[in-house]
Order: sequence, then C-alpha cells, then structure tokens
Amino acid sequence: MFSPLASRTYRHLFAAQLLSLLGTGLATVALGLLAFDLAGADAGAVLGTALAIKMVAYVGVAPVAGAFVHLVPRRSLLVALDLLRAAIALVLPFVTEIWQVYALIFLLQAGSAAFTPTFQATIPDILPEEAEYTKALSLSRLAYDLEALASPAIAAALLGVTGYHALFGLNALGFLASAALVLSVVLPSPQPASAAEGAWRRTTRGARIYLVVREELGFSARRAVLRAVEAPAR
Repeated sequence: MFSPLASRTYRHLFAAQLLSLLGTGLATVALGLLAFDLAGADAGAVLGTALAIKMVAYVGVAPVAGAFVHLVPRRSLLVALDLLRAAIALVLPFVTEIWQVYALIFLLQAGSAAFTPTFQATIPDILPEEAEYTKALSLSRLAYDLEALASPAIAAALLGVTGYHALFGLNALGFLASAALVLSVVLPSPQPASAAEGAWRRTTRGARIYLVVREELGFSARRAVLRAVEAPAR
C-alpha cells in the first residue's frame, strides 16, 4: 500500500498534497467564522453560498484544467497554484464586504480544483508500473478522506489557543510549504495529447465516461430485476 512512498518524487508530491488539503480544510473552518463576523444573523446564508461557489469552482475548473494540463510545465503550474492560494489566504482576513469573500473563495477553490488534476496527471509519469500507480491513487484518495475528518479536529484544537484569523495564516504557510516541496523535485515533462482528440473532447471525457458507465450499469440492473421478476414464473 505504501510502497509508492519509496519514490522521493512521489513522496514529496504526496506531502505537498497533504499540506494543500489541510490548508483548504482549515480555510473552510475559518471562513465560517469570518462569515459570522461579517454577516451576523445571515452568516449561514453567506457560508452556504460560499460553499456552493466552492463546488461550482471544482465542477467547472477541474475538467478544463485536466484537459490543458499537458500544455504547461507541471512543476511551474503546481507552484503557481500554491502561491496564488497562499496570497488569497493572507488577504481573506482583511475583507470587509461579502462579495469580496465570494470572489476570493472562487479563486481559492479554482486553484485547488486545478491543483488536483495536475497532481494526478503527474503520478503515471512518476510511477509507470500499474500496480504502483494504483497504490499511489489509493493513497491520494485516502488523503482526501482523512482530511475531511482531520481538518475540523485540528481547527478546533487551534481555535482553543488562537483566533480564527491565525487559521488563514497557517493556511498560507501550508501552501508555501507545498510549493517548496514541489520545487524540491524534478517532474517529468508531460506527454503530448493525441492530435485526434481536441480540447473539447478532453474536457468532456470524464462526463462521457460517466454517462456510458451509468448506462451500462443501468442496463445490468434492469436485466437483473427482470430476471428476478421472471424467476418465480418459471
């Protein structure tokens, strides 16, 4: 399970991903407290809108980033995304208007949405063997799942000794540390995309695969139901 961590390049990138995820999780908690300070009784609506913007950013940006990630050096892109998110995290505590929160959250989450496919696109170049690649993806998925549990607990512990503004500062430090880890390794050059597959097909590839698989699964399920209904009659 943990054998991909024997690769120094993957180990550093995985650590960068962990710091990036933790920083985003801390920012989400701090955002809720910031919304309460700015909006008071309307904090719930503000936070709900901000989280909706987060999901829109992920759904809209991630497929596009995945389609064009091969066009730029991945290390430079990952570092740029970390620096962008660090700058946004440092600015967030000083906002005074709700619309500013929405704009910065969109930029922050768009950076995270672009970071993920770039990171994942790098893994098969670092670990070309299928078994190691599968384990590396499993570790990445595990990191996402554990972050959802760890971030609120860590944020609660930190809020016991400091204010929520410090969470934004720690968020920025996490992104800067992530950038440093990415800079510490040399990443392979991305493989050029097939000329037969245009940008639109690359962008919509995930959705098309999902629809095909869903249709196949739906057909299998309908066939199983029909067999179950017909069985007593036979």
